[in-house]
This record gives sequence, C-alpha cells and structure tokens, in this order.
Amino acid sequence: MTTPIRLLLVDDQELIRLGFRMVLEAEPDFLVVGEAADGHSAIAQVSALQPDLVLMDIRMPGLDGIAATEAIVRDNPLARVLVLTTFDLDEYAFGAIRAGASGFLLKDAQRHEMIAAVRAVHRGDAALAPRITRMLLEHVTSQLGATPAPNAAEPFADPTALLTDRERDVFLEIARGLTNAEIARALYVSESTVKTHVGRVLAKLGARDRIHAVILAHRLGVVDDDALPSGP
Repeated sequence: MTTPIRLLLVDDQELIRLGFRMVLEAEPDFLVVGEAADGHSAIAQVSALQPDLVLMDIRMPGLDGIAATEAIVRDNPLARVLVLTTFDLDEYAFGAIRAGASGFLLKDAQRHEMIAAVRAVHRGDAALAPRITRMLLEHVTSQLGATPAPNAAEPFADPTALLTDRERDVFLEIARGLTNAEIARALYVSESTVKTHVGRVLAKLGARDRIHAVILAHRLGVVDDDALPSGP
C-alpha cells in the first residue's frame, strides 16, 4: 500500500479549511493530519505532526504565512510549503517564495489543479504555471541583484561550473519550468534518472528547491524569458 501524503491545512477561515479537507481527503493517497488558523499554530503543528506538505495561507492574524513558512522551512527541511494566494499573486505570496515555499496555489483553483499542485510539490516539482513563473521572475529577480545563491559553493563565481554536461542539460530544462516527467521525455532518460540529476543540480547550485533554481538560472543569464513556455 502506498504511503499517503500527510497534509497540514493552514488558513484563518474555517470554511476554506473544511472545503480543502473535503477535496483532499477524497484522494486515496492524501491524509489531512491537522489544521491551523494562524502562523504560530502552524509552526507548532508542523513540529508535532511532521506533515509532508503544508498548504499555507498568507494573510492571517498574529503571525502571517511568510514568517511561518520561513520558520517551518528552517526547522523542518523535509517539509514542503504550498502557498495559498490570490489570483494576482500579491507581494505577500512572493515573500513566501523567498522564505522557502515550493509553489503557489490559487485560492480559486479547480479541484484537479489543487490535487496536481499538491502532488507536484510533494514529488519535488515546482507548482508554478509558466504565467506564474514569468510574474515571479519579474517580481523578484531585480530584488535579488548580485547576491549569491544561498549556500552556493565557493570559490566558483559561476556555480554552474560545478555541473556535468548532463546536469547542465537538466538545469536548463528546470529553468524552462519542466517537470521531471517532461525532462525525462525531452532528454530520453528515465524519470528516476532525472530525479537523481535534479537532486545533484540543486545541491551543487546551493539552491533550496526548483523555484530558486529557476530564479538562479535567469539571474545568471543561463536562460531568458523567451525560454519559458507560453502556456497559461
């Protein structure tokens, strides 16, 4: 039997948590292990319950989702955070990405979109549509400036110098927003091989996750906006 994906729901509105729980628990491989109504409670629940993934609201009373995400990612490196945001992806949501969240989920997302986003983030893909990736890059790249990637290896000025040719190929496809399955098809290798390469790429670049790898790729000029697919 497949081990279920353990989920924590964080939102200050009880009805939203209830709706999400109903959708998620209808899936045989999802298990909602807890709920929280604010950031302080979310941090405590993650520590106590050790969920695989947190669905995190941003605007909450007390401690907001940005500060909570930063604390959760810092203290629980195996936990992934999927941000709940509005349609226009306000600055709070981008702040959560900088704090370590692994993707966006629009609050008005369709059922299949929510399920796909949870599964994507859990398996290590970034839950970012091409349109959202473009907006993210426009918003944060200018703010990142020349600051090195977190934990980037030294003394290399260009962290991509550490990559093998195949890892560089994988890095380019990550930067274009492709999932592991899509990279496997593009490079004619197995998905498990891609997963191994992705792990090595992130480690060598000092990137926390795929989103930060995408930002790094654009900051280094490895790819530009034209390299992104034009899907919705």
